[in-house]
Amino acid sequence: MKLTLVSAAIWMMVAGAVAAQDDGPVLSVSGEGRVAVAPDMAMISLGVVHVDKTAGDAMAKVSADATALIAVLSEQGIEARDIQTSQLNVNPVWSGFDSTDRQITGFEARNAVTVRVRDLDGLGGVLDQVLEVGANTFNGLQFQLQDPSAAEAEARAAAVRDAMEKAAQLSEAAGVTLGPVLSLSEGGQTARPEMFAAARSADVPIAAGELAVTARVSMSFSLEP
Repeated sequence: MKLTLVSAAIWMMVAGAVAAQDDGPVLSVSGEGRVAVAPDMAMISLGVVHVDKTAGDAMAKVSADATALIAVLSEQGIEARDIQTSQLNVNPVWSGFDSTDRQITGFEARNAVTVRVRDLDGLGGVLDQVLEVGANTFNGLQFQLQDPSAAEAEARAAAVRDAMEKAAQLSEAAGVTLGPVLSLSEGGQTARPEMFAAARSADVPIAAGELAVTARVSMSFSLEP
């Protein structure tokens, strides 16, 4: 029974391949569309770290600074839903490199938060304020779009146009007539920094630049002699 099912599956695959060949020649192309847009949101990762003789003392200092950090973020207009703890730990600090004489000399406590800043005009001021209240670690900044759907739709349309233009050029060069679309699939979108622009704040200089939203598609067309 198993052999019969396997044979039937193979027959169906071969039959499908033969049918595809009988349908005539096919032209497959890929297209890419890219749209440059200004970001309207930033993601920043920052926090506080302290080293002390005991784990409790190190964490107490970190907790005090982290509380002040979150408070000043709120004062700067950052909503609670846009502040998320991303790291909270305590680790021993070791002296020496040889395993025979290594010993714990203290403890390092760390508290980091990820913050969404939706008002880019105030981003430099936010960074300036958090540094004043004790933030002493900064793990990066990334510009994003709050709602990328419009840019993604525009990039998809551009990708389809690009694929269709390529198909028209290739069919004309080959001396054949381009038929209807047989398949269309999307390869995904990406958003990455495109270029730098002027700084947005005099407190901590920030260059927001632009984001390039890219979409890719694959298309297949039938060909007529």
